[in-house]
Amino acid sequence: MSALPDRRPGNHNRAMFWRIVRRLLFAHRARLFLILLALGAGAAVTGALLNLQADAKRRLTSEFRRFGPNVLVLPVAGADENSATLPESIVRSIPLENANSKVEAASSLYTVVRISSAQSKSPVTAVLVGETPFAFVRALHGSGAGAPPNDVSPSSRAGHECVAGERLLRKLQAQEEAELRLSAGEYSQSCWVAGVQQRGGPEDDRIAMGLRAAQNLAGLPGLISAVELTVPGTPKQIEQYAANLQRILPEAEVRPLRQFTEAQGEIYSRIAGLLDFTVALVLILTSLCVMAAMANVAAERRNDVGLMKAIGGAKRRVLRLFLAEATLLGAAGGVIGAAAGIALSMYLGKAVFGLAARPRLIVYPVSVALTMMVAILSAFPLRRLANVRPASVFRGES
Repeated sequence: MSALPDRRPGNHNRAMFWRIVRRLLFAHRARLFLILLALGAGAAVTGALLNLQADAKRRLTSEFRRFGPNVLVLPVAGADENSATLPESIVRSIPLENANSKVEAASSLYTVVRISSAQSKSPVTAVLVGETPFAFVRALHGSGAGAPPNDVSPSSRAGHECVAGERLLRKLQAQEEAELRLSAGEYSQSCWVAGVQQRGGPEDDRIAMGLRAAQNLAGLPGLISAVELTVPGTPKQIEQYAANLQRILPEAEVRPLRQFTEAQGEIYSRIAGLLDFTVALVLILTSLCVMAAMANVAAERRNDVGLMKAIGGAKRRVLRLFLAEATLLGAAGGVIGAAAGIALSMYLGKAVFGLAARPRLIVYPVSVALTMMVAILSAFPLRRLANVRPASVFRGES
């Protein structure tokens, strides 16, 4: 015995509802294609700008790392000269992760030395900065010097090579690859200039070398003057990291460099504000374009709505039909446009910044949702169709 078809009124009305929606979508294809195109273009621009905004935070964080550390771990202020150092082992207590990114740590030792060269007539007093091998090699390469030979590791050469400031070399009448003699008290050490720093700051009057060699020269084995941290994250996350680190290291002073974190936050706020304003402007323009097209659609469908109401269509059901149509158009335009927008943001990042923007998954549903909201709000002219009187339509009144 075959099953009887489901003739319940609810299922029949639902099937008829979606049949009419499909008919509405395909009745005026050219005009609806223009609406879909406007929604897709708006979604593409919105998705591109939102993805660039989300990627700007990561990009700014990585760019600000080039300016150096943004958090310092120092001896407690007011300590006497003999105790104004920290044990090198303090680095082991520092968390090396923040905001799901790696924290870079570099130990430094500062001491005053006397420097002489074969060309200088008298020694010059300058600050010696001893750095861990990683930080020292980074300073060496950043000064323009070439990479060390493959058969000699940076750490094994760090005690015999140094990076000197440009003004310091001028005082010593020396040049790159010159041999310098450093002395501090009863200790002395020679090094050859493997790189020259020229930054326009106090670094130009200093000399840098490996931490171990600087500790031996200063007679302070196992001691450092500071730990320089490059902490990723937003200014608020960096402040929270510094506060947590201060609780971990009560014997030291944790000092965030607020000029870097505040500058980073200010730049990001300006970029985010500009992009938010542009997104809002694009959505408003998109809604105006869609609203104008919907007004024409409303004029063309006046007779259809009059016929539907004449055969018993309720006002609420008529509104639901057009609301469903606008929602489907917004969803289709958002899905296609948001995907194109994310691809566009990757291209723009590559063309403008030299590095493609990383696609953010949260941007896609947000762009689709915004496009659907624009489509629904832009369907306001269709509300006039719910007030159409069947009698006036049949009489041919406008």
